[in-house]
Amino acid sequence: MSAEVPQDRPARQDLTAAGIALVASRGEAAQAAAAMLRRRYHFAEEREARVLVALGGDGFMLHTLHQMLDGGEARPVFGINRGTVGFLMNEWRLDCLGERIADAKAVTVAPLSMRARTVHGDEWTHAAINEVSLLRETRQAAKIEVSLNGRVVLPELVADGVLVATPAGSTAYNFSARGPILPLSAPLLALTPIAPFRPRRWSGAILPDEARISFRVLEPADRLVSAVADQFEVRDVEEVEIALDHDRSLTLLFDPDQALDERIAAEQFAT
Repeated sequence: MSAEVPQDRPARQDLTAAGIALVASRGEAAQAAAAMLRRRYHFAEEREARVLVALGGDGFMLHTLHQMLDGGEARPVFGINRGTVGFLMNEWRLDCLGERIADAKAVTVAPLSMRARTVHGDEWTHAAINEVSLLRETRQAAKIEVSLNGRVVLPELVADGVLVATPAGSTAYNFSARGPILPLSAPLLALTPIAPFRPRRWSGAILPDEARISFRVLEPADRLVSAVADQFEVRDVEEVEIALDHDRSLTLLFDPDQALDERIAAEQFAT
């Protein structure tokens, strides 16, 4: 005779056949939620997964996606917010996880590719899902020459910095710097100055996503500048080149009523 399952404790749902694995940030809330989910569901091993459930905040989602870009296998990710902001995540619910993933709306995003050369001659390449930003390192404002597709379009920007954002990242640092919100499906990039001093009236530009954007730091030995691709920083840069990498797309999964494209559109009406 088989043992009966207590009425107040539902049988664990098996998600291994669907190839769904669970990963979680080290945060207390994420770890507690992971324990609850593991009591409710059987998950596949991460190495065998076809879909990842990521528990945490936006930072952990970016970390998970960057692991794929840095050599891991690209798989759709269903994020669940157990962190701070959670703009890239779905809301936390314990029930119906398999059904939510089956009904989820897939959103494809392409990362930026950054190539940075330092004043010491070192070269670094890194991807950015949200934005690449150049930021002054000292009390002195940065002086930066801006080129578009090999042509100088701004001989000298004097500012705290400048950034290039994807549509997915346009509601993050870009929006805080008064940059435009870009529809997720739009083939566009945002070029946004950070606290510009000269030229005062330049508020940035909206560029086609085929654009190649280059920055050359003027007086790089005295006015030190760092380049940051999402969470990866290169200090003392002299030149930075940025372009969208159409060959390395990533897939995020969202509940249909809370999809990323709808959230980005709604941000334009937030008060």
